[in-house]
Amino acid sequence: MRKGTSSFYERYGKRFLDIALASVALLLLLPVAIAIALAIRLTMGSPVIFRQIRPGLYGKPFVLYKFRTMLDLRDEQGNLLPDERRLTKLGRFLRRLSLDEIPELWNVLKGDMSLVGPRPLLMEYLPLYTAEQARRHEVKPGMAGPVIMSGRNILDWEEKFNLDVWYVNNLSFFLDMKILFLTAWKVLRGEGVSHPGYETMPKFQGSKGWGSTSSERADTQR
Repeated sequence: MRKGTSSFYERYGKRFLDIALASVALLLLLPVAIAIALAIRLTMGSPVIFRQIRPGLYGKPFVLYKFRTMLDLRDEQGNLLPDERRLTKLGRFLRRLSLDEIPELWNVLKGDMSLVGPRPLLMEYLPLYTAEQARRHEVKPGMAGPVIMSGRNILDWEEKFNLDVWYVNNLSFFLDMKILFLTAWKVLRGEGVSHPGYETMPKFQGSKGWGSTSSERADTQR
């Protein structure tokens, strides 16, 4: 059961913190974002921004924005090639430092996401969750979260979902501050970007099995 569901922080403080910190971060990172956009345009062409529908609060769809990190390479049947074939050197660098996620700050300002929360995964995963795992959608998805500070893509799906539900049950200002700090530390060190044996993370196929790769990073995205 969730703790502090009606807390002042969850009702008002978290949103205020999101707007304040995301606005400052966007201003500070604007020169970096412009440089990244130019680099992507020159090396990969258009589009510069990757857009994908993801589930938000209570599973409601929203458009996620990220910097593009992969080429649109397909086989003779028109199917996308594996991530390791499409991920560019620039894209790999951006992912290592989470710079590809700078555009998500716009999602935070719009209210689609929070700075801290479970990572927004794929819409196709929604029917695969157990009732307990689905509780990760009781809060807004976040740029930073318990999964990133605890190991990122080194963890398997079960461990990730357990951490997400733990966050939902224990959401607080102090926990969010801890997650933001530890996430920044993990990202700066470039830890846990890839799951062992995969370029990013294997696709979730339900609690009893998982394998194959995703068409774009499932966790990231982290």
